[in-house]
Order: sequence, then structure tokens, then C-alpha cells
Amino acid sequence: MKNYLIIVLFFLSFSAKAQDLTKLYEKVNPAVVVILTEQKELVNNDQTTKTVTAGGLGSGFMISDNQIITAAHVVQVAEKVNIQFLDGEIIPAKVISSFNNADIALLELIWPRKNAIIVKLGDSNQAKIGSKVFVVGAPFGLGHSLSSGYVSGIIKENKDNNPFTISEYIQTDAAINTGNSGGPMFNMQGEVIGIVSNILSNSGGFQGIGFATSSNLAKNLLFEKNRFWSGIEIEAVSGKMASLLNVPQKSGLMVLKVVRSSPLGVIGLMGGDTEMIINNEKILIGGDIILSFNGIKIEDTKEFLGKIAKNIEQRSSNDPIELVVLRAGKIITLGRQ
Repeated sequence: MKNYLIIVLFFLSFSAKAQDLTKLYEKVNPAVVVILTEQKELVNNDQTTKTVTAGGLGSGFMISDNQIITAAHVVQVAEKVNIQFLDGEIIPAKVISSFNNADIALLELIWPRKNAIIVKLGDSNQAKIGSKVFVVGAPFGLGHSLSSGYVSGIIKENKDNNPFTISEYIQTDAAINTGNSGGPMFNMQGEVIGIVSNILSNSGGFQGIGFATSSNLAKNLLFEKNRFWSGIEIEAVSGKMASLLNVPQKSGLMVLKVVRSSPLGVIGLMGGDTEMIINNEKILIGGDIILSFNGIKIEDTKEFLGKIAKNIEQRSSNDPIELVVLRAGKIITLGRQ
């Protein structure tokens, strides 16, 4: 009889927890959005290269009636961003700020969402290994899917408190797949404690190790730091690579992709137009190589990163931008003359 009571109590407890998760999901799910993007891609066909428009997919969540948080890699080089809500409404959005290393971005809707359901950024420091969490997003386009699991670890990296290198991730075994990126990781109070970033996988599919940027880092970077969205994808070049590309200094930033409507695209920065395989990785070459930003020479040093971070944080949105770039063997200045 005693064993029977134990079994009954176990299943009653399990059922209560399942009901709690169901209620939480129903409460926060309307705040979760699907992010639909369009970006330019190069396609090689019959020894010719052409530019096509490719669609992208991610997730995000509303923190106000016109602001959404997502992962930086979902929108960094997107030409168009549309937000799809639970009821099917689609509202275009623009990128306000992004931090690539921490993989977080802030979006603003072109017009506010009526009767918006929002969620709160919680205190990720309260998350401990073994804490129960759940993720809502659009894995493989299956919008508003739920997965649950536990916090498996906390990974922090803070080099000299530099916003270009700082990161803090919550590791989880909750299932994360393509399309989940940018979606919220919730604690059992329905607060967002992480923004889904990436997975560790040998197969390309989920293998039990996923990572989400901590909510506390997101709050610090997105709302306390002044960082404009560059709309570019770059690759640092130095040493032998810089020499092969005839870079007239020790280091530079090779521009792979540029969104034309972004601040750096508007002043005329150009991306790559030729796909090559270097060190077993595909990379776009032929674009500009940035030599200096607002008078700060590109260097492969911590001091350089600190100078750039300070310069960006002190500028206002209307301040001019000046780039010195290497283009087709010539050094030219873009922006401020």
C-alpha cells in the first residue's frame, strides 16, 4: 500500500509540473515571434557568378510594443526583416543595435504592435546548473514550438571588459535547432534568462548541447552601451593573408557582405564578389579592406579594440563615419571628406 501511494504521489507531482509548464507556455507564447529575413547571396553557376535573394529564418521575442530582441547572426546582413506574430500579422522591422560576439540584436518595428504581449528580461545570475528552463521558437520553421530541459553550464568570457570580446552563455540540453536562433530561454517564472544563440554539433543537428546568451549581458549591451548596427560581415586579415592581399599595413578588416541600407553601406562600403576556399573555408573576396575607422588604424591588438569601442560608445547616431579602405589596389576614403 505504501509503494502504491508513493507511485500515485509521483504521478500527481509530475502532472502538476506539466500543467505549470502548459500555463507558462500559454502566457508567454504570444510574445514570441518568427523573424523572416532576406539577404543577398552569391551563386556560382556554369562558371558565372550572380547575386540572388535568399530567405532566412529565426526567432525573437517582444520586450515592448515596438522592440524585439533576437540573435545578431539572424539579422546582421539582412536586407529586409519582417516579424510574424502568433495571429499571423506581419510587421516590417529595422535593426537598431547588434553585438556580434555576444550574438544579440535589438529590432524596432516600423509601427507598434497593437495589444502587444511582452515578456520580461529576468536575472540570469539566478540560473544555476540544474535549473529547469524551456525554449520557444521556430525550429525548422515550426513556429511557437516548445522544448524543455535544464541549465547544463554557465560559460563566461570577459577580456578587459571589452564589448567586442565579452560573452556569457547559458548551456542547456533543451532541444535547439535551425530556426530557434534568437528565441527566448525562459525560467520557470516565465522570465527570459537567455537568447538562443547556437549549438555544438558534429552532425548539424541538435546533440544535447545548446547555448543562449545571458539576459543580464543582453541588458547591459543593448541598453547601456551605444552601438550602432553596422550591417556588415567582416574577416580580420593579418600576417601572410594581409601580405597576399597587398594590405599596406600589418592588419585590416576584409569586408565580406554589406547591407546597402546600413550606415556603412550608405557611405559606399563594398563587399566581396568572388567566392574562394581558404583554409578549407568558403570566403568572399574582392570587397573593400578597411584600414582605419574614424581615424583609428586597424591593428591586431587589445588596445585597438578598446579604442574602437570607446569611439563608438561616445558617438551619437548623427555623427559622421569615416573609413579608409583598400579597394582594387587603391587607398580611398569613404564618408567624411
